[in-house]
Amino acid sequence: MEYNTQLKKLALPEYGRNMQNLVDHCLAIQDRDERRRCANAIINIMGNMFPHLRDVNDFKHILWDHLAIMADFKLDIDYPYEIIKKENLYSKPGKVEYSQPDMTYRHYGKTLEKMIRLAIDYPDKAQRDQLIILIANHMKKSYVQWNKEVEDKRIFIDLHEMSKGKIDLRGSDIKLSEVKEQAKKQQPKNNNQKKNK
Repeated sequence: MEYNTQLKKLALPEYGRNMQNLVDHCLAIQDRDERRRCANAIINIMGNMFPHLRDVNDFKHILWDHLAIMADFKLDIDYPYEIIKKENLYSKPGKVEYSQPDMTYRHYGKTLEKMIRLAIDYPDKAQRDQLIILIANHMKKSYVQWNKEVEDKRIFIDLHEMSKGKIDLRGSDIKLSEVKEQAKKQQPKNNNQKKNK
């Protein structure tokens, strides 16, 4: 008795062992026209196996690529489409380069640093002061996302440093908004508890 584990590995297991046997039979056919007719019949069977994919663009082209892969690119026929090359089958995509922005404090983010630069040169003094308080409050929120709590003076020191000394709230008596640590995912209530109430 033969077990599948003893047989050759399937190139595309989703088509199954019988389909692989049909492809192997097609490879063994000597007459080129007969081999072409056999390949067309195999493509029709493969298409019937996955009817929900018929709406996909280039469905037939994909099937011919799969046939070539299952035949280990040894099927000598005139393909109706240009099939995938064997060397392109396992090629890795190119490396994606990610930008590494230069940030003083990563937990505040790049956008906040841009906002601080805008606040430094803001023309209207009253609006500038209001913007600085909004930035400081936002810094506190960002800080609390990574640390449990923070004192306002820590935020003022960081703001002074990030503005290169142009914004100085270190000696002020300004109180920033209270920020609580974001609650962890709340556990859904059990339906049985609701019924008992």
